[in-house]
Amino acid sequence: MIGKRTRLLLLGTVMLGVAGAAQGQTGANVDWPTYTGDIAGSKYKPLDQINAANFSKLEVAWRFKTDNIGNRPEFKLEGTPLEVGGVVYATAGSRRAVIALDAVTGELLWVHGEKEGARGAAAPRQLSGRGPSYWTDGKEARILYVTPGYQLVCLDAKTGQRIASFGDHGAVDLKADDDQKILPDLVTGEIGWQSAPTVVGDAVLIGSAFREGFTPSSYRNNKGSARAYDVRTGKKLWQFHTIPQKGEVGYETWLNGSAEYTGNTGVWTEMTADPEAGLAYLPVESPTSDFYGGKHPGNNLYANSLVAVDLKTGKVKWHFQFIHHEVWDYDMSSAPLLMDITVRGKTIKAVAEPTKMGMLYVFDRITGKPIWPIPEKAVPKGDVPGEWYAPTQPIPSKPAAYSRTGVGVDDLIDFTPQMRQQALALVKDYKMGPIYTPPVVSRQPPVGPIAVLMAGAANGGTNWPGGSFNPENHTVYVYACNSCLSATALVAPPPGMTDLDYVEGRVGQRVVMVNAAGTNQGADAPPVKAPPPAAGGGSGGRALTVNGLPLLKPPYSTISAINLDSGEIVWQVAHGETPDYIRGHAALKGITVPRTGQTGFNIGTLLTKDLVIAGDATVTTTPEHPRGAMLRAYDQKTGKEVGNVLMPAGQSGSPMTYMVNGKQYIIVAVSGGDHSGEYICYTLPNN
Repeated sequence: MIGKRTRLLLLGTVMLGVAGAAQGQTGANVDWPTYTGDIAGSKYKPLDQINAANFSKLEVAWRFKTDNIGNRPEFKLEGTPLEVGGVVYATAGSRRAVIALDAVTGELLWVHGEKEGARGAAAPRQLSGRGPSYWTDGKEARILYVTPGYQLVCLDAKTGQRIASFGDHGAVDLKADDDQKILPDLVTGEIGWQSAPTVVGDAVLIGSAFREGFTPSSYRNNKGSARAYDVRTGKKLWQFHTIPQKGEVGYETWLNGSAEYTGNTGVWTEMTADPEAGLAYLPVESPTSDFYGGKHPGNNLYANSLVAVDLKTGKVKWHFQFIHHEVWDYDMSSAPLLMDITVRGKTIKAVAEPTKMGMLYVFDRITGKPIWPIPEKAVPKGDVPGEWYAPTQPIPSKPAAYSRTGVGVDDLIDFTPQMRQQALALVKDYKMGPIYTPPVVSRQPPVGPIAVLMAGAANGGTNWPGGSFNPENHTVYVYACNSCLSATALVAPPPGMTDLDYVEGRVGQRVVMVNAAGTNQGADAPPVKAPPPAAGGGSGGRALTVNGLPLLKPPYSTISAINLDSGEIVWQVAHGETPDYIRGHAALKGITVPRTGQTGFNIGTLLTKDLVIAGDATVTTTPEHPRGAMLRAYDQKTGKEVGNVLMPAGQSGSPMTYMVNGKQYIIVAVSGGDHSGEYICYTLPNN
């Protein structure tokens, strides 16, 4: 706990007209009390006031700009608000404050902020985060959230003031309360969390996260875990070690004692729970480092696994490892989806996990038994010095992959035969292959290959927004980036060093992410100077485009409907209109280009009674609409787009819906480019 004299926080809560905010409601009221709408992860509310016939008539009810919530504007607003009793609660701003808004008017009721100084500045997961959580026993109500500096704060939902009886004056120091040592110290130690806590009964579940972008300072990084705290007192109930400690089951899967020093393996995304079964479901990410695992040989439980733990004790009830010894950054990014399905006439309590791999894994959530076989299949073995490779990986027999998984000739641009030939010439110095083709040490031609081209990986398939499901039709609806291309390699050693020397010296990786436009998404500098791989748009590299067009053929993103009674993909559509630069490209003049969808890895879906709702990732211009992005509605049965409404920027947080006084509203976070974070609330016109 933080002592009174050493507390790093400065409390700041402002109340504006909160009295009576939730009073005097009449008519139907439907709340959105958790990040995913419920603790099963559905993102579903059976509302139909907003429907296919009127979706395009939506108007802005209110807008809340987050610029002044924090010390600077934020251009990465990823939050999904809550709504309970006519009040919207959200995290916002560059220092992750909590705000309470009138759900009908958007009026600011209160704001609570924490100034964490050096600790906040050193946080690996900064900015507004993805949201708070809500708890009530019917008498009092509390808001809980995790600060960038990794502290669990408990607030009075009516006033925004700290609950003094919780933890130490309203906060639990999650670094100090970790039973695994934090390096190098509590101020600068690399560990935090940006997701929304999961409240189950009187327990609140907290995960752990590390620096984004493949940049751990060392393979000896801090270790991940998941914890549960008493929502009334802040007392820790249990802590689950994602890297088993000596004597715990799974320790033997970390060869050469590597469980002792390996880091990461956090639970950085949302967790879900089944209180009736007494189970919480934890999606666990990969260990340090994302693309090189020579320092931690073995299959590495519980990395890249879905782990079901006892809600009361944190003890493992069952687990399934999606990837053995992960070296692709396919870390588990999505909230598990809990639903009851009917397979071959039998009712099954199921859990489904969308993944960056573009595959949906489905289990009996009580026993962990796969609903359909998930056989181990042989995968390519690499030749990186010092690396350890798993010979097989589990591949679901059902459902079929819903996103592009590998990269081969058939995946390359094919608007014309000439473009296909240009693409082949462009990739001749790269390695391509099916899913789980491992990274290589980058070599310049003719030695080569420069890098491995992979679809999916860090930004592909389904990322942190996850999927959604309709419990009435037993169908999962999931967005996937089909064009998130990565050129992945370990950097070749400088002159005078061998591969082994270089790799053993540190992780030694450089990764270039290439989006659909072929432009660089970011590259991590190696720890010592070395020639960068000639990939992507980075320094000294080449753009992986064909005359400025994407290397991979469309669709660039999709939304899929997957029925879990049958395990079949019911429909799949390209999400978003064809981008401006493709529609107007001179080389495509006279060619009919089908709807391509748009590249983006942070799109979440919302389900109402009959609609799937999701926004564009990028800004475009169409003849029908001014420059902007669209919030789109699709028919759940057919996938046909039935309506859209303009947004000023791309969707950056998953949408949600609620009803107050018989009127339905939809809120979505937008940001990116030159547009700073904003929550926009839509509703139908009064007439």
